[in-house]
Amino acid sequence: MLAGSRSLPLLTVIAAIIAVWYLAAVWLNSPWQLDRYEKAGVDWSFSQLVDDTLDQKRPVLPAAHQVIEEIWKTTVLKRITSKRSLVYHTWITLSATMLGFIFGTLLGVFLAVLIVHNRAVDKSMMPWVIASQTIPILAIAPMIIVVLNAVGISGLLPKAFISTYLSFFPVVVGMVKGLRSPDASQLDLMRTYNASNQQMFWKLRWPSSMPYLFTSLKVAVAISLVGAIVGELPTGAVAGLGARLLAGSYYGQTIQIWSALFAAAALAATLVMLVGLVDRMVMKRMGFVSGREG
Repeated sequence: MLAGSRSLPLLTVIAAIIAVWYLAAVWLNSPWQLDRYEKAGVDWSFSQLVDDTLDQKRPVLPAAHQVIEEIWKTTVLKRITSKRSLVYHTWITLSATMLGFIFGTLLGVFLAVLIVHNRAVDKSMMPWVIASQTIPILAIAPMIIVVLNAVGISGLLPKAFISTYLSFFPVVVGMVKGLRSPDASQLDLMRTYNASNQQMFWKLRWPSSMPYLFTSLKVAVAISLVGAIVGELPTGAVAGLGARLLAGSYYGQTIQIWSALFAAAALAATLVMLVGLVDRMVMKRMGFVSGREG
């Protein structure tokens, strides 16, 4: 009974979104359909108009069932090794996403440790870390790809570097906050035990930073996926979700575009959920409850 009461608001919102989606599809697709009726001299009814606007091959806004049908065709009915398979393109993007996410996490943690333990690095590095995120990724992505291609680096790595560029920032900010989270009394207590800087780091600062780290990783893994997709757009890539979006825009295949968008959204949600699962496992093992020490 309780589960039903909790799911009812969610189902209501989903139903409302789908209803608005179908209404918008009829509204946006009807001008082309009415023009076609006029040229063909067809006497049409409202129900016929609704049916035809929701069944166009290249609609302005595809209906929900058209997107679901396209996803079914390109995932279940296609071999995963086929270049028409959405699973194949998702795997290409996922590979660049995870590589960039790993690089971004390592770089972010490394910079955070330097910033916390070195005042000169804190004053000189942190402003540049913040300033780096003011540059639009759509402007810098082509430059990164061109430069890397010029030195013989192509394929997965350029997209991974773009993901790294986006994903390291939340990790840096979160880890700096986490490593500085122990208060003065905790640090003084460690000093009374004659703890070295390394012992203070591993026994106090590092455990205290874990809730902040995993919160940052959830943001980083999602934005890393964005970086991988953006990295596929200016390269004329033939594989990946970005390439799928690009091909769909070239040939006016809006249904293909929307199916790729839904695949990207599902992939991002899955990655965030996996990071959250690891978060709960680590926090439970360390004795934290809901991000706080139990």
